[in-house]
Amino acid sequence: MRSRILKKIDLNLFLVFDTIYTERNLTQAAKTLSITQPAVSNALSRLRKIFNDELFIRTSRGMLPTPVADNIAHNVSAALATLNSSILEREAFDPASAERTYQFSMTDLAEAVVLPKLFPYFEQHAPGIRLQSYYTKRNEMVRQLARGELDFAIDVPVIEDSQVYHQSLISDHYVCVMRPGHPAAESGLSLERYLELKHIHVSSRRKGLGQVDLALLRHKAERRIHLRVQHYRVAAAVVSDSDLVMTVPRFLANQYPLRLVSLPFDVPPLDLHLYWHRQSDSDQSHRWLRESLLSLFTG
Repeated sequence: MRSRILKKIDLNLFLVFDTIYTERNLTQAAKTLSITQPAVSNALSRLRKIFNDELFIRTSRGMLPTPVADNIAHNVSAALATLNSSILEREAFDPASAERTYQFSMTDLAEAVVLPKLFPYFEQHAPGIRLQSYYTKRNEMVRQLARGELDFAIDVPVIEDSQVYHQSLISDHYVCVMRPGHPAAESGLSLERYLELKHIHVSSRRKGLGQVDLALLRHKAERRIHLRVQHYRVAAAVVSDSDLVMTVPRFLANQYPLRLVSLPFDVPPLDLHLYWHRQSDSDQSHRWLRESLLSLFTG
């Protein structure tokens, strides 16, 4: 009996289910699927009859899944990904002749480290490849990866979602950088001396503590931030011509002709991960770029 019922189910209904589960909004699901909202509502009504459950409840926070929907969501998504993979794996990808644009979400730090190394690689191996980078808020990242609005994200390992795969890309310790000839360059840094220096803090946010500041809080200490800017290249230029200092991961500090000095306190290493949606896992062009990035930064 069950097999006869399954044979009658339109597979497109599962695509609608997966999209509603991702978007939590019928209007947005319709836009993502390029169909009308009544068509989405009709599909949901059919699904409710099939599973004898509401599946999604309308609330002020959107269409929230019921326990039944949560239970089947993983299997539905995995099945759709398998079908998608079967098609994508057959599509050949030649980076030397390919012309496409990848959409990335990166922090300012990730851009400063990744792009100067990635684009020379593109010029040599894939001259027709283009890339657009912008920062996506973490609460939107999974949804945009699922929609295909993002191809990849590079961020700290804080995103946990079964739809998204990730792998460590960059990990390194922080150092203090200053101009050659800086009064503190030769003598080394004690915590007291570090706190006396004038610091630059780089962030795209207007306010908020960085990883270095959080580490200092464990010592009940606070550094003197005299300049807050959005871009590391600007900060490095200021450091080169002043007595201000900057604390950054070593792999970024090595890009500039500055003096590197070890920190007098422990800061957890920066760990950046590469994220992608599992529906793109078998896409040959995605796989090529993933493997290229991992080779550049972990090989």
